[in-house]
Amino acid sequence: MSSESRLYTFSPETQAALRKFRLGTSRAKDPQAVIYQIDKSTLEIAQADDVVYKNMMDLGDELPDHSPRYVLLSYPLTLPSGRLSVPYVLIYYLPVTCNAELRMLYAGAKELMRNTAEVGRVIEISEAEDLETIEEKLKGES
Repeated sequence: MSSESRLYTFSPETQAALRKFRLGTSRAKDPQAVIYQIDKSTLEIAQADDVVYKNMMDLGDELPDHSPRYVLLSYPLTLPSGRLSVPYVLIYYLPVTCNAELRMLYAGAKELMRNTAEVGRVIEISEAEDLETIEEKLKGES
């Protein structure tokens, strides 16, 4: 067992929600995103709210200015070949203004979150405005 999996925890409810979101969004027609955060006192990783965001601007408005977050994103797009693709990624939101303690807390759990959520890719962003160009970042992957 890795040290991250002993330090950080996911409740059974959170693990079930991660699986349900991953399976439920694979055929989605619209982008869908959920925000996750780490409870500093218990080191439990859990969904920040019960909202599934379908609009990148609304999602950006909900991201805090000075605290990191993980965002699970399922984003349907049409590739240049005309084929429909629904990438499932982890957005690691790490604002430049966050303190070192939070930076270390979230950095330490990033791979555990990636593996537990079973995402295909991690995209790091430092500003909520970076979500406006997320489609280009997703299409950039071959």
